[in-house]
Amino acid sequence: MFTVCNDFTVRKWFPASESRGRMESALAEIEFLALSPNRVAVLRCLAEDRHTRTDLAVTTGASQATLGRILRDFQERSWIERVDGAYVATATGELVANGFLDLLAIMETEGDLRPIVSYLPTDALDFDLRRFDDATITVPSGTKPNAPVGRVVDLLREASAVRVLSHAFNEDSLDVIERRVTAGEMTFEGVFSRHAIDAVADDEGLRRRLESLVEAPDANVRVRDGGIPLAVTVADNVVHLLLRDTNGVLQASVDTDDAAVRDWADDRFERYWDAASPVDDTDLGE
Repeated sequence: MFTVCNDFTVRKWFPASESRGRMESALAEIEFLALSPNRVAVLRCLAEDRHTRTDLAVTTGASQATLGRILRDFQERSWIERVDGAYVATATGELVANGFLDLLAIMETEGDLRPIVSYLPTDALDFDLRRFDDATITVPSGTKPNAPVGRVVDLLREASAVRVLSHAFNEDSLDVIERRVTAGEMTFEGVFSRHAIDAVADDEGLRRRLESLVEAPDANVRVRDGGIPLAVTVADNVVHLLLRDTNGVLQASVDTDDAAVRDWADDRFERYWDAASPVDDTDLGE
């Protein structure tokens, strides 16, 4: 049954029993695909372009017997058709392929993020988490307890332009940034919490490095009196986030060169930059 609503919107309506039956049928079809990587591979290939049976065998690695069963099952569902000796997805076959592959990608991303999701600052991440589908996730290990910091330091060693927004100033990062900026190898902009600047100022060696950085012509460092709930580094086109638990213990890092995440990081940086002031001698305890 169809009901016509205002603004020419047409919606479907089904009794609860029929709606449940449709859902169960759809879940059965999802299960049909999910239980066979070969079915997924064949449907993916045919949704992208037409292929002969020989092509499919080479591309998917499936046996001829397996391909025969898959192609028959797909034809019965009208997901594919045979044209001039080759197979190609129908319009509904493409619909199924695109939807299923999207779900597959989401579940793969979710699986990668599951161990660290409790540490992600999700309240501040106003982009789709699917943007992390190609992200690099780094976690501490027994032999490399500081691996997440090591990851960002590696990025800093290669970048020519760096922005940092953080509630802390890592000693290793400060060392690399100061050396490369004063050598003319990097431009730097940073916004830090008052707590981060005070912690550096209390250590004589770190304070000297920060003073050198502040004086460098290719660096601009600002301090914000309010809190900064993030630790974000933008190294050229890569956005890197250090993730800590509620006790401040480093748990992981995640980084990506996704354009939407880069836009988010730049927007966040600009917001805090506008609300901060340049670091001066008073901030450094002089």
